[in-house]
Amino acid sequence: MTKIALVTGGSGYFGSLLVRKLIENGYKCRVFDISDADDRPEGVEFIQGDIRDYPMVLKACGGVAVVHHNVAQVPLAKDDDLFKAVNYDGVENILKASKESGVKKVVYTSSSAVFGMPKSNPVTEQTEPSPGETYGQAKYDGEVLCHKYSELGLDVSIIRPRTIMGHGRLGIFQILFEWIYQGQNVPVLGSGANTYQFVHSDDLAIACILAGEQQGPNVFNCGASDFGSMREVLSNLCEYAKTGSKVRSVPKAPAIIGMNLTSKIGLSPLGAYHAMMYGSSMYFDISKIKSELNWSPEKSNDQMFIDSYDWYVANRDSVLNSSGGASHHRSAVKQGILKIVGKLL
Repeated sequence: MTKIALVTGGSGYFGSLLVRKLIENGYKCRVFDISDADDRPEGVEFIQGDIRDYPMVLKACGGVAVVHHNVAQVPLAKDDDLFKAVNYDGVENILKASKESGVKKVVYTSSSAVFGMPKSNPVTEQTEPSPGETYGQAKYDGEVLCHKYSELGLDVSIIRPRTIMGHGRLGIFQILFEWIYQGQNVPVLGSGANTYQFVHSDDLAIACILAGEQQGPNVFNCGASDFGSMREVLSNLCEYAKTGSKVRSVPKAPAIIGMNLTSKIGLSPLGAYHAMMYGSSMYFDISKIKSELNWSPEKSNDQMFIDSYDWYVANRDSVLNSSGGASHHRSAVKQGILKIVGKLL
């Protein structure tokens, strides 16, 4: 009998990709999302609803074997009330409904933001979470709920991805890609020597599916195995694009102050997490997920940036003329003051 997988946030960037990967792996899929999408595969059931609406969440969980929970307000939202209502209360709704509906497994897509700016690298599953801003705190609070429901008998596993890249990835990266497309220079903070790990959306989807098939609660950190510094990945992308873009260093401390200030007064789309982490090192030790789930990432930092940039160039006209996608990560972002910054680099 074909297993039914519920993907919350299945109209968003990663959720929609996960649906396709689940189908490739023999699952029947149901999507629960506040937004519809015009690119959903044929045969996928769609239930439109808000994760804050418990009766609708309970309806979505009926008859489901595994739940992949991806609904979240991202740092671009910059709304503390939404972070709590969606990233905490919404998590409790899906866990409660899953338990009530007899769901066999829940996979919660968390975030590396739960670690804030780590004191040392690599970060492991034993590293104590220490969120540095409200988005990371809300995601960590969601993890605490997962542990609570695991103790109540619900089988919940947590996946913590590094920053997600891949074909179709927009959000804040759309600004970077547009600068490179236009031949403008791109910034790094200080020398740009900070080591920064990403994860390709395809690799992350496989990790989530494998976690959904493993019995027993668990926690996995997920990222690329081949990565380097922020300057390296951006320089390599500029060289690949051949548009004349170069990487330029900007003073770190003043840049962070400016990023935080312009974000707070609404002149920049960047959030507190972007200011905190863009010039900082962060990477996971992925030995646990490789050994326990037999998972191995295929894409390096360089490969995933090329994938993302190539997709953007091929779809640039439709992206810039779109009224907006089903999620921040599927939409173009208004540059605000960053448009001026990009021309000054």
